[in-house]
Amino acid sequence: MRFIRFAPGASGRSHTLFAVTRCLPFLVLAAVLSIELSPAHTLYTGPLLSPAPALAAVTMGPFGTGGVALLAMAVSAVTATHNNVWGSEMVYANLLALLVVALASVATSAVRVRRDRELAQIRRIAEVSQNVVLRPLPARIGVVNTASVYMAAERGAQIGGDLYEAMCTRYGVRLIVGDVRGKGLAAVRSAAAVVGAFREAVHYEQDLAEVMHRCAAALAREYELLDRSQLQDPQELEEQFVTVLLAQVSDESLVELINRGHPPPLVMRERKVRSLDPARPLPPLGLEEFLSPPPICVESFPFLPGDRLLLHTDGVVEARNHYDEFFPLHRTMETLDGDTPGEYLDRLRHALVRHAEGRLADDAAMVLIERAIGGARRPFL
Repeated sequence: MRFIRFAPGASGRSHTLFAVTRCLPFLVLAAVLSIELSPAHTLYTGPLLSPAPALAAVTMGPFGTGGVALLAMAVSAVTATHNNVWGSEMVYANLLALLVVALASVATSAVRVRRDRELAQIRRIAEVSQNVVLRPLPARIGVVNTASVYMAAERGAQIGGDLYEAMCTRYGVRLIVGDVRGKGLAAVRSAAAVVGAFREAVHYEQDLAEVMHRCAAALAREYELLDRSQLQDPQELEEQFVTVLLAQVSDESLVELINRGHPPPLVMRERKVRSLDPARPLPPLGLEEFLSPPPICVESFPFLPGDRLLLHTDGVVEARNHYDEFFPLHRTMETLDGDTPGEYLDRLRHALVRHAEGRLADDAAMVLIERAIGGARRPFL
């Protein structure tokens, strides 16, 4: 499984902006020094030294910021000596202002560095928690070759609610892909409840519809046990639901699906992509109190050796570029090559990142399965 987090500075433009910002304090010092040492200068530029420590505090730690402040004071002393203006009130006022700005900048930089470290630690904990829901998938499960990728949008320290799992059972290979509405602790607990129920039920329930019922029951119990006082918004629980897609691939050339409000999977055969839309749409899990879903029916679709099936969350199709255009998933899939599901999914991920220009608005998860031919993989052309 590929786990990717889009963070500030992840794109080339951000790296360039960071480098330019880090150079700004030294450019200011060099400009002031060159002007003050020039025999033709007529304007005192000493006050321009004060912003240098403040600019350094944006990208440097307290020691780097302090070094820039000392360098600015040295430039001020050199220029005052060169111009023979010691004793002028303007020079001493400038040094005092520079000292005040330097102390404030060093303190600000220290606070920023400490908060950055705390946030980095929280993000590491968040990723560990996310991996409980998104365990790595092996390259081969039963009769299918698999690949998966999870791309986390930058949302501070909050964890997303995307989930997926694939398990080999006596009934065939069973998969789940889902998306919990919202972020944070409530979303993670809901996702963990659904995935936990799936991992248990797939081995004991022959009917795929019963597996879905077990997931729905686990989610309902989680909502009952959740402490509302821990939520930032008390109405958050009432507005939460989970879209879920269940799939089963057995020895027959079929894939069985149950879709509860999730984006339909896409099957690719000989470079042609088709959406497997449900005949009877069902509401997401968690909305049974408001919507009475019809009886769950398992739908079957042809899934021949060599076919590939992409299961994904809405973060993929809702990714936009700066023209506000959605990611053309169907068209992109038909233009890509890849001998293995892993290679193909990696190229699809790169295409998604290019379209979104390195900035995803929402987490995105993709699981690609390929029905193996004769127990062995084959190139997909």
